[in-house]
Amino acid sequence: MHVLSSRILLRPADPERSRRFYGETLGLAVYREFGTGPERGTVYFLGGGFLEVSGRAAAATDPPELRLWMQVADVRAVREELRGKDVEVLREPVTEPWGLVEMWIADPDGVRIAVVEVPEEHPLRYRP
Repeated sequence: MHVLSSRILLRPADPERSRRFYGETLGLAVYREFGTGPERGTVYFLGGGFLEVSGRAAAATDPPELRLWMQVADVRAVREELRGKDVEVLREPVTEPWGLVEMWIADPDGVRIAVVEVPEEHPLRYRP
């Protein structure tokens, strides 16, 4: 299988609220939009992939078993950007034993999002 592109499909309980969160609060750039009205779809750039917010969840239940992992250049700077915005911070930035700096936030439906910094000296950046 040769994958040309991929995206995460998110079916939120309240699509407009989720569009405000991802588009305005987090500031993700829009790749494309389709359809009209409150059920329209919006696809956001998500680094090397995409996040599509479209449709509506059948019922507001527990958060889906979905986690987003977003790598940023500076987690602490992102934390400052989010300060005062309506973002649930589940865990402040911390350097993990495995060397990544991670902060956890949640979207309006409770989807957990890891905001991750890979420090310069981390093995993930090693290029032999």
